[in-house]
Amino acid sequence: MYETIVLDRMENIALLKINRPKALNAINQKVVEEMNAALDEIGRDPSIKVLVITGEGDKAFVAGADIAYMATLNPIQARAFSRAGQELLFKIESLPIPVIASVNGYALGGGTELAMACDFIYAAETARFGQPEINLGIIPGFGGTQRLSRLVGKAMAKELCLTGVQITAQEAKEIGLVNKVFPKEKLMDETLKTAKILASKGKVALRAIKRCIDRGFDVDLRDGCYLEAESFATAFSSPDAKEGLSAFLEKRQPKFEGELQ
Repeated sequence: MYETIVLDRMENIALLKINRPKALNAINQKVVEEMNAALDEIGRDPSIKVLVITGEGDKAFVAGADIAYMATLNPIQARAFSRAGQELLFKIESLPIPVIASVNGYALGGGTELAMACDFIYAAETARFGQPEINLGIIPGFGGTQRLSRLVGKAMAKELCLTGVQITAQEAKEIGLVNKVFPKEKLMDETLKTAKILASKGKVALRAIKRCIDRGFDVDLRDGCYLEAESFATAFSSPDAKEGLSAFLEKRQPKFEGELQ
């Protein structure tokens, strides 16, 4: 069905792979279009509770936007490509389910930007991150200047974007960009281990936590706590709340089957 991506399912976990290994999974307009379609497909399937995004092959997660494609763009087309990529990443962020980036290799430019749009990042020891667009005489266009500064601070974001240097997975973990680093051969197993933990939780609570953290991040503490109280109340409208509380009192494992409302 898709030419540039692969969408697989493992019970209630979706696995989306960017599938252009000969081009180091570089993003072009076709990738953006097909990822949008895949996200729509995931959104229509209520059984999916977690999404994992990774790259095909053993070299790259996403090595950036397709430079051969970008070299053909005029300023108007470049703006449209930037906005299309930004909207795709907003779409990933707005999914009501957790999204894990499993970074198996180079995540440069658009690759770092894609990973940052996920809820958190697991990386192989061999992974590399960076915003090297400055070396091409251009700047990040899929939100890199904005998400990176929010994740690692203004000074570090400026250093990475202004120098265009690549950093290792361990360095990315030290600055707060990456959550965990694993040997390459264990990356997907460890990613799926966490995905299965998330998939065992209630969908209403998963969505509420994502929304509270994302929407509360840029507001003051009092407004953020008000948002949390409203979401706390909403969670009680789900059958999962009754199941979770009852299971605790009955000393058994909960079985969450509630759906988003």
